[in-house]
Amino acid sequence: MAGDRKGEIIRETKETQIRVELALDGSGSADLNTGVPFLDHMLTLFAVHGLFDLKVHATGDLDVDAHHTVEDVGICIGTALFRALGDKAGITRYGHATVPMDEALAAVTLDLSNRPFLVYNTPPMADRTGEFETALSPEFFRAFCQHGGVTQHVQVFYGSNAHHMLEAVFKAWGRALGSASALDPRRAGIPSSKGTL
Repeated sequence: MAGDRKGEIIRETKETQIRVELALDGSGSADLNTGVPFLDHMLTLFAVHGLFDLKVHATGDLDVDAHHTVEDVGICIGTALFRALGDKAGITRYGHATVPMDEALAAVTLDLSNRPFLVYNTPPMADRTGEFETALSPEFFRAFCQHGGVTQHVQVFYGSNAHHMLEAVFKAWGRALGSASALDPRRAGIPSSKGTL
């Protein structure tokens, strides 16, 4: 039922301690403190453009680097999504969005299929935007897809600024997931010819 679709997870390891709350039928509010400012910025864009309510509080071994925190936040958001979707009855299932950000253009296409798979294609980009390692972006999405049961294709068609390219990706991800997780008023059951996802 719309409004009740929420997922929550608390994950604690020797490397990270993370709590995530995700409401699919939200208003775009974001309460974020991951210790990785660029990730907070990207997840804010995801929430705002997907109309999700998202809370992420994380502490991690940032004295090593941001890898464990970024990957584990992806795990937790994927798990929260999986829980929020329940049996997936009535959802649209597929979503696609193409978003420009100045000189960059990115598209995200996804399927809430319970078949985790990530395709991630971008032009070459700088190793870092600020303090954030750009190679962590596909690691984040791979963890999200694996634990959310999502098939997701990310394509950055072109761009020259790494921040702009990643910003376009995260905005497109929010819009595509917002569309895929939305309830289709014409559908009462599972959106699959097999009868299950």
